[in-house]
Amino acid sequence: MKRVPILNGQFDAVTFGETLEWIKQVIHRGDRGYISTVNVAILMMMRSNELLQRIVEQSGLIVADGQPLVWASRWLSQPLPERVTGVDLVEAIAATAAAEGFGIYLMGAEKATIEKVSNLLKTRYPNLRLCGFDDGYFGPEKAGDRARAIRESGAQILLVGMGVPRQEVFLAEQWASLGVNVALGVGGSFEVLAGHKTRAPRWMQQSGLEWLYRLLQEPRRLMGRYLSTNSAFIYYLLQELVRTKWLSLTLRTTPKAS
Repeated sequence: MKRVPILNGQFDAVTFGETLEWIKQVIHRGDRGYISTVNVAILMMMRSNELLQRIVEQSGLIVADGQPLVWASRWLSQPLPERVTGVDLVEAIAATAAAEGFGIYLMGAEKATIEKVSNLLKTRYPNLRLCGFDDGYFGPEKAGDRARAIRESGAQILLVGMGVPRQEVFLAEQWASLGVNVALGVGGSFEVLAGHKTRAPRWMQQSGLEWLYRLLQEPRRLMGRYLSTNSAFIYYLLQELVRTKWLSLTLRTTPKAS
């Protein structure tokens, strides 16, 4: 599987469907691996968080969770096929698990929210084997207990929605104890599925403007973060574009040795 470099990150060149197929193959083979869904904000966070950078690099699969990253890959002449978002994966994974007989465990958000999502998924997918669910509010001293409960549930797939980098750190630190085949950090996806937050219209998602929709929903909370991460991403991307174009030009114009 080809990995495409974008700034300080590496992304697997997979489609949405290929991501689901990867999950199925890992479970059928009895292997283990976790998936990282990386957007612009996470990519920029990785630059200053060595632990997060290392955790993401060790993922079995790394997907681009955002259209700007797909565009960047094209500008850098190593195109990714499409974006693969965490919120879309949650329902698709539930549907796949129901069809394949995989057990699934949900952890994250508040108790009422995760319970609502669990009931919603069971209603939509009656054959879904939901092995358990729990909220995402616990201290470090309880992490081992949570991992034990997940392992004892017999689940093969774990979806964790506790925000970045907390969910990634939990998965990395508890990976040996979790017992699942596949795990995925899904950020705020549970709040979206529960109806507590709304997604941008499809045209805004495809136009790379989902961040703007979120900003308009929560300007006080997100203004500083988006100004910082988006401007940093543009700055580093322009640097990389200039470097790669200059290198390409240099290689083309350098005389070959006779």
